[in-house]
Amino acid sequence: MRKYYNSIRRIAGNVVTVDAQGVGYDELAVITTSRGESLAQVIGLDGHEVSLQVFAGSQGVSNNDRVRFLHRPMQVPFSENLLGRVFDGSARPRDGRVPATGTPLDIGSPVVNPIRRRMPDKMIATGIPMIDVFNSLVESQKLPIFSVAGEPYNELLARIGLQADADIIILGGMGLRHDDYLKFRDAFEQGGVLGRAILFVHTAADPVVECLMVPDLCLAVGEQFALQGKRVLVLLTDMTAFADALKEIAITMEQIPSNRGYPGDLYTQMAKRYEKAVDFDEAGSMTVLACVTMPGNDVTHPVPDNTGYITEGQFYLHNGRIEPFGSLSRLKQQVNGATRDDHRAIMDACIQLYALCRESREKRDMGFEASPWDRKLLKYGLLFEQRIMDLSINLPLTAALDRCWEILAECFEPAETGIRRAIVEKHWPYRRE
Repeated sequence: MRKYYNSIRRIAGNVVTVDAQGVGYDELAVITTSRGESLAQVIGLDGHEVSLQVFAGSQGVSNNDRVRFLHRPMQVPFSENLLGRVFDGSARPRDGRVPATGTPLDIGSPVVNPIRRRMPDKMIATGIPMIDVFNSLVESQKLPIFSVAGEPYNELLARIGLQADADIIILGGMGLRHDDYLKFRDAFEQGGVLGRAILFVHTAADPVVECLMVPDLCLAVGEQFALQGKRVLVLLTDMTAFADALKEIAITMEQIPSNRGYPGDLYTQMAKRYEKAVDFDEAGSMTVLACVTMPGNDVTHPVPDNTGYITEGQFYLHNGRIEPFGSLSRLKQQVNGATRDDHRAIMDACIQLYALCRESREKRDMGFEASPWDRKLLKYGLLFEQRIMDLSINLPLTAALDRCWEILAECFEPAETGIRRAIVEKHWPYRRE
C-alpha cells in the first residue's frame, strides 16, 4: 500500500520541506505535480520535518502536491554492460543509448570492514616519471591532486586513466564544463580504453543534487567490480565542486555555516567517499585519485585542508608540472623497495640534488657568483626538469630510472651523488674502467 503526504510546508530554492514519519536519510521520494512526477532525495531530518532536494528543480512544485517515499536510497543498475557507457549524475544515459540494466546497487553504502582489507603492496604504473619514480601510486590508495584553476589537472587525470595499470577505469565528473567532458570521452575513446571505462558526468548546468551523487555512483560500481577481482581506478574531478554543492544545499537549508560557509560535516562527507578505497583480501582493489582545486592557490582552504587529513598524501600540480616538494605518497615505501634495487637511492638522490639546485638558483638570482659546484647543480636542475619533470614525458619505470642515471652522469662524478658505492657500480652508465 502506497502512502502519500500532502503537507509540503515550505519550498526554498530546490529544497522542499514536508511533514512525514518513518523516513531515513538519503531515501528517494517521488513528488507528483501537475506536470508529472519529479524525483527527490532526503537531505535533512528534523523531527517530523523532512527536507527533500528535488533533482529537476522545484519549478512547478506547489504546496498541494503529493509526496511518496520509496524507502530506499538511490540505486544504480550493475552489470558488465556499464562498460563503455556515459551517464549523468542520476545514472541516466548521456550517450544517447538505452538505459542501463542490471542488478540494482544501493549507493552510499558503508565503507569496508578493516578486517576484510589487505595491506596495500602493489604499485600502479602510470608512465609518468614524477609519479612512478618519486611518489609511486599504490593499489587501494586514496590520493588527491592539488591544483589551481588553469592548470592541466583534467588532462593529467585523463592521461593517468589512459596509461594506468588497471582493469576498470571509472570517471566521476562534478561541475564539468561540457568541453571538459568531451575531452575525457574523446581521450578515452582515442586511447582505446573506453571499452573498459565508465563515465558518470555532472555538468555545471545539471541539478546540484546530482553533483553529490556522482562520487557515490562511481564508488558503488567500482566496489562491485573490485569484489569480482578487478583492479579498479576511480578518477574524481573535482572534489571542490562537490564541496561547493554541499555548501549550496546547506545554505538553502539555513544550516549554521562553518569555515568559509561550508557545512560543519564537510570532513565527514568527504571521508565517507575517500575511505571507500580498498584492497580486498582474496578479491580486487579500488584506488581513488581525485582532483582538488584550491581557490587562490590557498592550501588552507577548507576543501584541501580537510582532504589532507583524510588521504594518504597528495600531488601538487604547479606551472604544468608535478612539484617534487609538497607532493607525497605515504604508501610509496610499500612498493618502491620491490621494484628495482636502485629505486629508492635514485629517488632520494635526485630530489636532494634538485633541492640544492633551487638554492643555487636563488644565489644566482641575488647576484652571487656561481661556484663550479653551483654550475653543476644548475645544469642538473635544467636537465631534470626537461627530461623527467615535464608532464609530456612518458616512460616505463625502468626506463625512467635509467634516464635519471644518465642525467646524474652528465652532471656529476659518482662520489658527488651521495649514492652508495655498490649501487653506483652496478648502475652508473658511464663508469670508468
